[in-house]
Amino acid sequence: MVISPTQPALLVLADGTTYPGWSFGASGTAIGEVVFNTGMTGYQEVLTDPSYRGQIVSFTYPELGNTGVNPEDEESSQPQVRGVVARNVCFKPSSWRSTQSLPEYLKQHKIIAIYGIDTRALTRKLRSIGAMNGAISTEILEPVELHQRVQEAPSMAGLNLVREVTTPTVYEWTDATDSIWQYGTAATVGDAEPLTVVAIDFGVKRNILRRLASYGCRVIVVPANTSPEEILSYNPDGIFLSNGPGDPAANVEGIETTKALLQSNKPMFGICMGHQILGLSMGGETFKLKFGHRGLNQPCGLSQQVEITSQNHGFAIAAESIENSDLEITHLNLNDRTVAGLRHTSLPIFSVQYHPEASPGPHDADYLFAKFVSQMRAYRQREGKE
Repeated sequence: MVISPTQPALLVLADGTTYPGWSFGASGTAIGEVVFNTGMTGYQEVLTDPSYRGQIVSFTYPELGNTGVNPEDEESSQPQVRGVVARNVCFKPSSWRSTQSLPEYLKQHKIIAIYGIDTRALTRKLRSIGAMNGAISTEILEPVELHQRVQEAPSMAGLNLVREVTTPTVYEWTDATDSIWQYGTAATVGDAEPLTVVAIDFGVKRNILRRLASYGCRVIVVPANTSPEEILSYNPDGIFLSNGPGDPAANVEGIETTKALLQSNKPMFGICMGHQILGLSMGGETFKLKFGHRGLNQPCGLSQQVEITSQNHGFAIAAESIENSDLEITHLNLNDRTVAGLRHTSLPIFSVQYHPEASPGPHDADYLFAKFVSQMRAYRQREGKE
């Protein structure tokens, strides 16, 4: 498949700013919230992360596509972004793992993409004004007309996008934990009966499921609208609340389900949206960040301990909203002091705003999976299961 690098394209922001460039994906028009990611690696993982649903992602790294794409690096079955923005693009990748070029991959999956624009200027604008809606088009090259389309699009605030990415049916994660994904020290499973984890899929990344499996867990993934009764019918040793897209406060069903599951006293672990859902279920509130945290080197910590973390979120829990709850803050984002980790004061329940599973990113926080496993083992012993 040959993709022409000379098809004109246009990016227009909600404030009327225009960026002419060239297409390196499918033809058409894409409208979504324009955000930026500062990671220097991992573009394929970012594109396929369900948490990016509904967004046009601008990459600050100056060139995309050098290593192509391959099936192993996908975090879901397809790209989830609405559109892609890049400074430069490599049309002929060089990597022994590559099976396809990035432009070919985007065109195959009908993702609109633009390159040849000043992504530094775009990032500075989003940082100063805030993330906003925008559109990329190869068919509407008249700025006023495309801007009108942008004005008609809904804001990310108030959008429940989980229903677009959650699994339609229950399934058990059975993919083999291949050696290429092994790192660190996972739990020794031995002859012990595997721990059963029910993962509520708000838009779960595959590497989260891999990490749980690598620690000896049997992972049952359920749709986001699964009732508390059905979740508990699997007799899980622990419950996992996954990442996901959109406004967490709009996911009323997930909040109510989590509120009911808290009464079971079972270990619970939340990542990203799962962290926000946990806070909301216990009376907390969330707010929209100006431009969000999307990158691979976000420092988080408390009490003189720091983790370098992978992050992707546009909302955060308001610290003052949980002051009188049974939750306490365990981590702060050290760039802006927003809440990055929580734990229950008496129950084996905790969550983080960042991504300990990486893909892409550092592995500093992988110990959190071991912590979850340890809590489940203790719960099983208390219940007399082993």
